[in-house]
Amino acid sequence: MSSTLTLESNHTLLNEIQTKGIRLAGSTDLSTRKGGAGPTDHKAVTIFGTTLMIPVYSYSAKNSPFEASLPSKMGYASLKRNGENITTIRFIGEPKFYKETTSDGVPFWKIARLHSKDVLATTVLQNCIRYNDKETSCQFCAIGESLKYDTTIAYKRPHQLAEVAKRAVELDGISQFIMTTGTPATADRGAKLLFESVEAVRAAIDIPVQVQCEPPNDFKWFEKLKNAGASSIGMHLEAVTDRVRNNIMPGKAEVSLDYYFEAFKAAVTIFGRGNVSTYILAGLGDTPEEILKISNKLIAVGVYPFVVPFVPIRNTPLQDHASPNKDFMHKILDPLAEALVTAKMTSDTLESGCAKCGACSTLSTFEKKKIA
Repeated sequence: MSSTLTLESNHTLLNEIQTKGIRLAGSTDLSTRKGGAGPTDHKAVTIFGTTLMIPVYSYSAKNSPFEASLPSKMGYASLKRNGENITTIRFIGEPKFYKETTSDGVPFWKIARLHSKDVLATTVLQNCIRYNDKETSCQFCAIGESLKYDTTIAYKRPHQLAEVAKRAVELDGISQFIMTTGTPATADRGAKLLFESVEAVRAAIDIPVQVQCEPPNDFKWFEKLKNAGASSIGMHLEAVTDRVRNNIMPGKAEVSLDYYFEAFKAAVTIFGRGNVSTYILAGLGDTPEEILKISNKLIAVGVYPFVVPFVPIRNTPLQDHASPNKDFMHKILDPLAEALVTAKMTSDTLESGCAKCGACSTLSTFEKKKIA
């Protein structure tokens, strides 16, 4: 290892690896997702004791200076940067629950997926009212790709989710369940589907559950979701300025930022500070200053701003859009981590959710650096 790498802080190096991805020889197993609504084209990799979702099949990863050797049977591989050894890493393997099927014959891996090393995640409704219309669709979204490749089913029924969750906990020690959904053509924006899903899962197994949807028309859904057993909720902005929202996600932009903040405040009264979060994709066009400004506003009302680097997904309008570089992300993550530490609302204080997992961003490693 060179003196440069020896002196480099782990959180800074992890930030660079996540923004640039890792070139990987071979290996196209079920633990890699190609298409979908979450961290697609990624693999879960443990580096310096931290598990992150790292792009390996994205276009940008093909040109990454980071390269991993072919993993051993246990998932271990050597990581190099520009041909120079950095460290040994471990790719998270396929979980045991993937080998089972539901009582009605659907493979578990089509119902829910392993994210990071111990997080179960699903898209309850694998469709969205905006997806098939270029005038309304979010240009970064690939929610329909999983259906096209037959790696999921259109609607995961409550009993199916419950069966998968129970076995995933028993077989693989899953620590939490994240449920998102495409937006249906109903005023509740998916809250009813999530309510039914959480209720069934929590009746089968005691596991923290985060639900994710757009702000519903009636904020009473927050209390219903909480009473059903959800421990946190995510309502995702993705972009933080009307300039970018109108350009990148014109349909979703019709739900105003003001309405999101009304929903955030209402949800915090039910779920508590930090257990309401929002996903922000850095690199879509918002400046670091704009992201930090709204992040500070979110923290002030008790919402965790989970800022992640945008990674373009194949077969989407933004597939050739560049990911943000490490310096762009550092400008956001370093002061944001400081603000979260000051607010005592770091990822380790949360009950469940993407921010609790933290694998899609290096934000939690920046938090730990501030606390140390």
